[in-house]
Amino acid sequence: MSQPGHPRVVVTGIGLVTALGTNAAATWASLLAGKSGICLDQPFAELPPRPLALVGSRPADLEDLLQLAVAEAIADADLALPLPDCGVVIGSSRSFQGRWEHLARGASGAEYAWLEALPHMGAIAVARQIRSTGPVLAPMAACTTGLTAIFQGYELVRRGQCDRVIVGAAEVPITPLTLAGFEQLGALATTGCYPFDPNREGLVLGEGAAVLVLESEASLRERAGPPPYGCILGAGFSTDAYHRTAPDPELRGSRLALKNCLLYSGLKPDHVGYIHAHGTGTRLNDDHEVRLLQEGFAPLPWMSSTKGATGHTLGASGAIGAAFCLLALRHGVLPPNVGDRGKGIYPRLVTEAVAAEATAALCLSFGFGGQNGVLALGR
Repeated sequence: MSQPGHPRVVVTGIGLVTALGTNAAATWASLLAGKSGICLDQPFAELPPRPLALVGSRPADLEDLLQLAVAEAIADADLALPLPDCGVVIGSSRSFQGRWEHLARGASGAEYAWLEALPHMGAIAVARQIRSTGPVLAPMAACTTGLTAIFQGYELVRRGQCDRVIVGAAEVPITPLTLAGFEQLGALATTGCYPFDPNREGLVLGEGAAVLVLESEASLRERAGPPPYGCILGAGFSTDAYHRTAPDPELRGSRLALKNCLLYSGLKPDHVGYIHAHGTGTRLNDDHEVRLLQEGFAPLPWMSSTKGATGHTLGASGAIGAAFCLLALRHGVLPPNVGDRGKGIYPRLVTEAVAAEATAALCLSFGFGGQNGVLALGR
């Protein structure tokens, strides 16, 4: 919610790289068509084939995805480099883990290469790309990383510290250790990702990046920039303090995050026209989200998860979801729950792209360690 004396924060540019496409237009078109970027694959000979959502034919590099997404977002916002006063908030939950695994196997030059693979170096790479001397933040908050990054950037603008901030997250989790870890947890699907299906199998790991340009309305007016996609209304965050990987069955943490998001955004439940769910396709998460929404909303809003199309991009998933919410608000079309098999456990699941003039949308993220995030966006 914009407080008196504080600027309203709008989104003027979007950059997207997913298994559906290497830009926002291609990704959005494929999503609305119900396509999926998931296919049976395995780039590592020592592991069995699994459904994966790769951007290319081989595992991607974090900086490559960020460079593409940042360049698209800046061009979309009708901005030009350099952007010396622009803040940067770019997160990742696993960052350069693939590089670390490569270095651990004895790669040459390892004594120096690790310096460019520290967890915050994705954000530093973006600052270098836009030639910024503004504040640089690199949040890591499991699967809520993307929403955390957006909200931190929103606060930099709202408080007047920056007129403009590049925000978002990227993830390249297709690595041997990540796959083995999720396999040990029993969380990986064997044929595909089917969010909110009664017989859902688990999650599918995916690569991706989403970058937004946030700025104050005053800054946008001064430069006569393009019409904004929408605005950031507010957010709510909490931690379960319950379990390393399982959500609190009593919903205490997620309920608090939802409550605070609605409160600080100035929204009532019936103002929300669409919810982009975390929707991982795991038994615990999907059941948890359905119970949260059934408790918090009457009547129920439209809801979908897009992880059946993009895979689960972990820390980048919230930023990708927020981008989809903004595109839905601008175009008046709700994205489908790709992977739906006709028996969803949520009554108002968007099973195919549907025209709907929503004025406010929520994006939900829930991560390991009981991290809960809810972001509100307005048209």
